[in-house]
Amino acid sequence: MTAEVATRTRAIVYRTRGMKHGPIARLVSPGDLGEFLKPFVFLDLFGFDTEGGHRGFGMHPHSGIATLTWLIEGDTLYEDTTGEQGVLRGGGVEWMRAGNGVWHTGAPAPGVQRVRGFQLWVALPASEENAPAQSIYLAPSQVPREGPARVLLGSYGAARSAIPAPAPINYLAVQLKDGERWRYTPPAGHTVGWLAVESGQLDAGDAAGGPIGDGELAVFEESGEAIELVAHGDTSFVLGSAVKHPHELVMGHYSVHTSRATLDQGEAEIRRIGAKLRQEGRLGRAA
Repeated sequence: MTAEVATRTRAIVYRTRGMKHGPIARLVSPGDLGEFLKPFVFLDLFGFDTEGGHRGFGMHPHSGIATLTWLIEGDTLYEDTTGEQGVLRGGGVEWMRAGNGVWHTGAPAPGVQRVRGFQLWVALPASEENAPAQSIYLAPSQVPREGPARVLLGSYGAARSAIPAPAPINYLAVQLKDGERWRYTPPAGHTVGWLAVESGQLDAGDAAGGPIGDGELAVFEESGEAIELVAHGDTSFVLGSAVKHPHELVMGHYSVHTSRATLDQGEAEIRRIGAKLRQEGRLGRAA
């Protein structure tokens, strides 16, 4: 006689649509949900039509974190102070390990009418928060896929991102058809879990709250349980899981570090690079 082991899916403990800032919905910030979801400390869902006069994101700095931009739609020009510049195609990924300090910018490529995507900040471990800046730009064909999931960071099934994850982290972009079921079983130790819907709706077993709708973020309880999902309509979303970041979040204007000393070091480098950009006349313009 074989005993059946009951399995339990992850419960949702918090849901939000964040705060709207024009074409940007800020779903996670370091000072709120970032404390619960660290190393995931910031998440924006952005979408704008270039006909509205939006020229992109001007040159701005970071330190102590890595940013990962998943460009769902719209080719984008990029430039950063590691010396990289070019065009990121819709469906591509930008990884910027700010480390000790970097400045970067992005703007819609000529002729592009709409840009849409997610920008995530990842808190870096102490060993990398003041490391040299590193940027990686992946074309759509370089983003690996396993089933319905594109692997933006970490690994899923046989697919592994070319980006070196700074800690045990998975970040996936998933597309499900109407009625399609998908089960995500996190790796051992990945007790942090969340998802954010770009379009469509997801049933995650939240009887009280109902389906998770477009523009909404759901935070799951801290556990190692699987996440069970059913799509209502064709649905696109991102999902993150990770081992909990063990450090305090010490915040600057564009930075998150593990201590005041490392923040001061990063902000000093930001000021140094900023002064050089001003001398070169490169501040205040889009890429």
